[in-house]
Order: sequence, then structure tokens, then C-alpha cells
Amino acid sequence: MKMSLSYDMQMVSRTGWLSPSALIGPEKDDRSYARKSAPPSRIVHVPRRFVSEEWGGTETVVLETCRQQQHAGSDPVIYTSMALSSRKEEMIQGVPVERFGYCYPFLGLSAEDKKALDKKGGNLLSLSLFAALLTAPDVRLFHAHTLKRVGGAVRTAARLRKKPLVVSLHGGIFDVPTAEFASLVKPIEGKWEWGKPFGALLGSRHVLNDADMILCVGANEFDKAKSQLSHDRIAHLPNGVDCAKFEQGNGRAFRVRFGLPHDAYVILNVSRIDEQKNQMMLLQAFAKFADARKDAHLVLIGPETMPAYATRLREFVASSGLNGRVHILPGMKNNDGALVDAYHGCDLFVLPSAHEPFGIVVLEAWSAGKPVIASDVGGLSKLVTADRTGLFVEPGAAEDLAAKILLLSGDNQLSGRLAQAGKQEALAKYDWSQIAVLQEQFYQQAEHNADRRYGRRSS
Repeated sequence: MKMSLSYDMQMVSRTGWLSPSALIGPEKDDRSYARKSAPPSRIVHVPRRFVSEEWGGTETVVLETCRQQQHAGSDPVIYTSMALSSRKEEMIQGVPVERFGYCYPFLGLSAEDKKALDKKGGNLLSLSLFAALLTAPDVRLFHAHTLKRVGGAVRTAARLRKKPLVVSLHGGIFDVPTAEFASLVKPIEGKWEWGKPFGALLGSRHVLNDADMILCVGANEFDKAKSQLSHDRIAHLPNGVDCAKFEQGNGRAFRVRFGLPHDAYVILNVSRIDEQKNQMMLLQAFAKFADARKDAHLVLIGPETMPAYATRLREFVASSGLNGRVHILPGMKNNDGALVDAYHGCDLFVLPSAHEPFGIVVLEAWSAGKPVIASDVGGLSKLVTADRTGLFVEPGAAEDLAAKILLLSGDNQLSGRLAQAGKQEALAKYDWSQIAVLQEQFYQQAEHNADRRYGRRSS
């Protein structure tokens, strides 16, 4: 399935498009697929990177989407880069993953810069991934989970092959704070970018305008996308949760495994160790709470996407005398049962993010029957209902967070009411089986839009 990409500019037509026959050959032309008795069933998902060791909300969504599609009889596959991985092919929980070589087309990048880009937000270039998209067999549609050059590669492959293009916005496009954007581009500051011609050739800046359907996981992102894009091929498709999976867990086993006293009051945060996730505010609040509750423990679970920030967190723990009461657990794989057990081993879940497109971990905490405190920002503002399914705090309000943690720790009735309402919310609106039905409807809308674009008669 892999092939090298020729740079022969004679493949560029007068309209600026690469010739499909020049790139994929007549034997790979999609007209051959029409002769098959069964319709194409392969759904090609393309995230920027995808590894078990560096797991987050986007990875969860892509994997669970694929699993739902397998259950429905489709043939999903994940095409991605080799970022943070040395394995070209892998099965992750039954879903095939194919990875391709890549580079960051900037001069002067250090190894540290490249690693930072791998972990978060790097605008990579992968011609071998592009070639694989052009030759992937039996494709029903392409689903991009990223923009920039990789998104451009998906967009161009879809147009050349006249296939539907679906784009998911997992946050950070229309609804992203200036400070967070600055942290994303810091590794490439002052570096000369030689990859711009590839971005132009692939139409990186036209991905959203040319998509047959755009799916926004966050309600805020959806509202802003509608106001800023010139078409209406946009929908809000929230993330989901496997309610049955998170409903069952062994909290006692989690406490034993990680040295937490059986009678401790445990606060949990599951998210990337990253400034965006704002664990420093949680630590500051916990330091105040820990003075009042000597049995208090805090658990932070997530990959360290900003190592310098993780160092600052550990320094704060040490300087505040919280060693032994704060447990930072990075590097858990997505299939580690301790991730589910962690929710059952806690008394309270806190997500204090400075910016949050959605907050899938809130759904997981709800499914486990735990009360939630969350920042009143981004998608969380519409996901959580104040004083019914959770309590809100403002980013930076450490004293208010400490007070609300203290409130819930001493009020079992309030904690139980919030937890029960949250669990009902997850079951009623967000189980993956329900989200998958909505997504299939949007896929069919994308196919209808693609048929109109390419002058085909819809079936």
C-alpha cells in the first residue's frame, strides 16, 4: 500500500491539481471499485499521531469511533505518522493502525523541538502518508482528525479520488486562547519553513472550505465555526463514553496498587500534564484543602506533553510538603485497567482546565458515578449543568476550588446528588452507541454533499 511520491511537476495539471492517473495509476482508479458487488466499506481515519503511550481525548474518540464502525460492519483503519512511535503497523484494541514516515519542514529544529512538536501540535509533512491515501483500497470516505499539511493531504486525496471528506474539529481551531496558541508555535519560532509549497500544493488552507462535512466536538467551537465559515456543512457531534465500561471498576485495587490509604479522601484528575489542563491551580487548591483534611490525596494521571510544566508541578509538590500525598502517574497505556479503576478509587473528580473543547473525562467520571468540579470554560460550560451535574470554578480561582472541594468532602448528600445526575446525563445523551448513530447520519450527509460536488446521482 505504500509507494514513493514523485516530484515530477508534469503531474500538475493546468488547474493546479495533481493527475489521479499519474499518482495512483489506472489500475487503482476508483472506477474499478464500482464493478464490485458490495459498496466500499473502508473508512480511513487520519489523526496527526496515534500511540497508546500518549493518550488523550482525541485518541479515545478516534478509537471508539472505529470500534463502533466495526460493530456496524464497516472496515475502519487509522493512517497516521510515525510520531512518538517506531512501529509502522499495529493493532490497538482490534483497530488497525498504519504509520508513515514524516518530517517537520523547518530549518534549525533541535531534537528537543521535534519532540515537543511530536507531543503537541506539530505541523508535519508526510508524503508517504499522502501516497497511501491515494492508493488505499475500497474507500468509502476519508475522515481527517487534523488540519494543516496532514489535513491538506487528506483533502487532496479525497478530491482526486472523488471521495467524501469528513473533518472533525477536536478543539483548538476557532476556540483557542492566545496563550495556548503561543505555546504550540514556540518550537518553530525563528525557524525558516521550507514546507510552505507543499502546504499550498495540498490545499492546507482550504480543508475546512472543501470538507463535505465538518464535525465539531465542542458546542462553542460549533457556534464559532458557523459564524466564520462560508458554508453550512457543519454539525455538532459531541464525544461519547462507554458507559458500561466505566460503570464497573475496582477502586480498592487501584488504591492498593498505587499506595493510597483505603480510608483516604482521593481527588482525581485525568488529563495531559500540560499548561492547558491547569493542574497547577489544582495543586494550589489541594495544598489549602490538605491543611483541613489530613487524609486527603491527589492523583494526576496523563502523559507529560509539556515536560517543563511537569517539572514545575513536581517542584511545587516538594516545596509545599505534599510528597506522598500527590501522586503523578504519567505514561499509562489506553488499555490499562487502572484507568477505569482510578475513577472508582476516587471520591471526587476535578478538571480545572484553562481551555477545554469538550471534556470527555467528565463523561468517564459521571459513568463511574463520581461528583465533578470543572472549569466554566469552552465545551465544559455547556457539557456540565451548574449545581445539577457538577460544580463550576473559574480558571485561576484556586481558593474557590479549595472551598468547593472542602464543601463536597463534607457533604455526602450533595456529592451523591451531583454524581447521580451526572451518571444519568451520560447514559441518556452520551453513550457511544448513540453517538455512532448520529455520526453515521452525518457520514451519509457528507456522501450526499460529495455526490452533488462531483455531479453524481445520489442513491
